Amino acid sequence: MVRYIFTILFIVGTTGLADGQSATDSTENKFIEKYPDKFFVWPVIKRRSLSFDISSGNQKHSYKPNNSFSLGLGVYLFEIAAQLTFDIPVNEKNQSTYGTTDTREFNANFLGNGWGLDVFRQKYKGFYFPSSSKVSPAFIKRPDIELINTGVNGIFVFDRKKFSLKSAYNYSERQIKSSGSFIVTGNLNTLQLHADSVILNQPDSQPPASSDFQLLRVTTLSLAGGYTYTLVYRSFFLNGALSIGPAHNWILYSRPDEQANYDIAINTFNDIRVSLGYNSDRFFGGISLVSQSRNIRFDEVRFANTNTIARLLLGYRFREVGILKKRAKDLYAR
Repeated sequence: MVRYIFTILFIVGTTGLADGQSATDSTENKFIEKYPDKFFVWPVIKRRSLSFDISSGNQKHSYKPNNSFSLGLGVYLFEIAAQLTFDIPVNEKNQSTYGTTDTREFNANFLGNGWGLDVFRQKYKGFYFPSSSKVSPAFIKRPDIELINTGVNGIFVFDRKKFSLKSAYNYSERQIKSSGSFIVTGNLNTLQLHADSVILNQPDSQPPASSDFQLLRVTTLSLAGGYTYTLVYRSFFLNGALSIGPAHNWILYSRPDEQANYDIAINTFNDIRVSLGYNSDRFFGGISLVSQSRNIRFDEVRFANTNTIARLLLGYRFREVGILKKRAKDLYAR
């Protein structure tokens, strides 16, 4: 039975603090509306998935986790947003087909004026992939495979006066007019994949191929440039962001009963973000998708990893009264 798992997500809004701009800036008011006198509440449905593909020679497998959606509640108060979600258990029929995935996640997000930071640790154990044999079951289950992903992602927006990153992803602001900006994204993380037996076996290879590995650890440093744009029609909006760049990978892999092998490779890193929704003075909500992927080649192996977050939320803004008018920095000062 899949365990109940909780994920805590914090989003810090530093309205006006990082760049020293006034909320009354005339250019900013034409494109961006802020809500310093309101607090927000929203229910949310979220799904985070960590998957990978491995190919070598004529073999290719796409490994996916059998994790569920999570349901929770978020609040934006004192210019700080906090969100708590709990996993919805996977049903027994689903488990018999795809197996189970034991998931442990921690994620902390920080969104400021023109920048964002995501600190995370993901631990997934149990994957499945489609079977190519007509005799064997439709899906092969690998409960022994464990994937741990730890790191930090960042994004920087150049035109902070006309474009709001917050308006599309945490709704603490509202984009009034369509606008875009060049962006830079970066990533530093370590991914470790290991199993009780080889992950992609080629039994006919002599000597054993590098694809017969049992342990893989990749540390990635990437920097990507791109562009983001929000199209606004009345209170509806559509945001898209794409950045592509090089990634430097430090690779360690080992086969059963052998010493570790080391390699260095420069490959690609992609960051794709899409958000569609409604954002008015009172009601807000929408669907967002963030997908980050990397491609790695070492010896005869191609390894591709994708980390995606899909989220659906609906919220309402209330006028602040009493102590709710305070800010986090005011409470801290006391």
